Amino acid sequence: MGIQTIGRAAGVLLHPTSLPSGKLDADAYRWVDWLADAGFKVWQMLPLGVPLAGLSPYQCASAFAVNPGLFEETPLNPAASFDAWYANQKHWVEDYALFMVLKQQFDGKEWAAWPTEFRSRDSKTLFTARGEHAEALAAIIHEQYSCWLQWQALRTYATERGVALFGDMPIFVAYDSADVWANPQRFLLDDTGTPTLVTGVPPDYFSETGQRWGNPHYHWENMQAENFQWWQQRLLYHFEFFDLVRLDHFRGLAASWMIPATEPTAINGYWQAVPGDAMLASLQAALGNIPLVAEDLGVITPDVTELRDKYDLPGMSVLQFGFDHFEDNPHKPHNVRANTVYYTGTHDNDTLQGWFTSLSEEAQQHVMQVLGIEDTSQVTDTMLDTIFASSALLAMIPLQDLLHLGSAARMNTPGTVEGNWAWRFDWSDIPDTLASQLHEKLQGHQRDERELDSDTTRHTSRSV
Repeated sequence: MGIQTIGRAAGVLLHPTSLPSGKLDADAYRWVDWLADAGFKVWQMLPLGVPLAGLSPYQCASAFAVNPGLFEETPLNPAASFDAWYANQKHWVEDYALFMVLKQQFDGKEWAAWPTEFRSRDSKTLFTARGEHAEALAAIIHEQYSCWLQWQALRTYATERGVALFGDMPIFVAYDSADVWANPQRFLLDDTGTPTLVTGVPPDYFSETGQRWGNPHYHWENMQAENFQWWQQRLLYHFEFFDLVRLDHFRGLAASWMIPATEPTAINGYWQAVPGDAMLASLQAALGNIPLVAEDLGVITPDVTELRDKYDLPGMSVLQFGFDHFEDNPHKPHNVRANTVYYTGTHDNDTLQGWFTSLSEEAQQHVMQVLGIEDTSQVTDTMLDTIFASSALLAMIPLQDLLHLGSAARMNTPGTVEGNWAWRFDWSDIPDTLASQLHEKLQGHQRDERELDSDTTRHTSRSV
């Protein structure tokens, strides 16, 4: 299901940790009800993975596993579908379970710091470990199954209420993950398992030293030799959770910034072409039309746009970025294409209120002049109307902006470690009349017309 299938619609960006309970419990169902009542067709969230350190969902222990902390604990009582789920997910869930058990055994250390026989996956050593930890391994595997099962119930409910679920997939995986430990041949590592080149982006207007993310790069030659099997498996599992998936840092499928692992910053790197075209062609051949959204923010070169358009993938625009003096700015409302997801701001932006307040008086006057308003209290509502009135098929609004909240409700400030990913709303924060007001507004912008068809292109579980 792409955004074309959903039709002209609007949605809300809210990670499950921002629900009042911070979990996918009764609050999640109540939230789906509220979305439907307000006329929203899409619920977008951040990655559901298991955070390695802190709360960031963008550095996770597995490219497949979901965070059990988001779900309710359920008794170990496998349903009939467990065998089918396990057969399809065995390729990752066994390695993940063993990785987590060993990580605990070795005091949470990175796998690179484990004893040599575990680090290098000596077969006899791992065989013994599986026997010694059989109960713990089974518990982790069943925990992942329970999470999947709970999600299927929520997804079915959302579909019945006409709400599509929109996920987020980081392009790179963490070095200290089950994926890298179990399949080092898929990554650029040396003989000791150490990354030779790491990910990031070069210096730009925002950062003199660029950004050094530190994830290992993919060994694309090996990935291509196995017909991108890992990517197929990864996307298939994501589509068991979501109707749409945002692929973070999409430009990394055209070319990636290669930073020698010995470099402390991102300055001394170089661009290297990536077989993203071959990968997307392989995925399309295996899975059909893939409902991906390309995160194409930042400095985007023509080859990235060509790759996005070749596979008819929606891109992204952000209204907060649309107030400069360049007429060709893709974030300005009159430049936004139909095949676009248009945001007031993403999880990395300040809230609209916080953003506007932080501007200089001159910049504030410019924003108000562009929006055609004279009262600062109108800024948020006018920007919401601008997004809803745009030609973009999908308009996405963080809940914080619907509630007119300031910087204290910001989800993440890139480049900082403290105070991120922790914001939650309370049901008392949502005025009783807000849903009906928004529903009327969305109807006025023709964004509440088409019902979600649950039978269109639902990807079902199958092995690759």
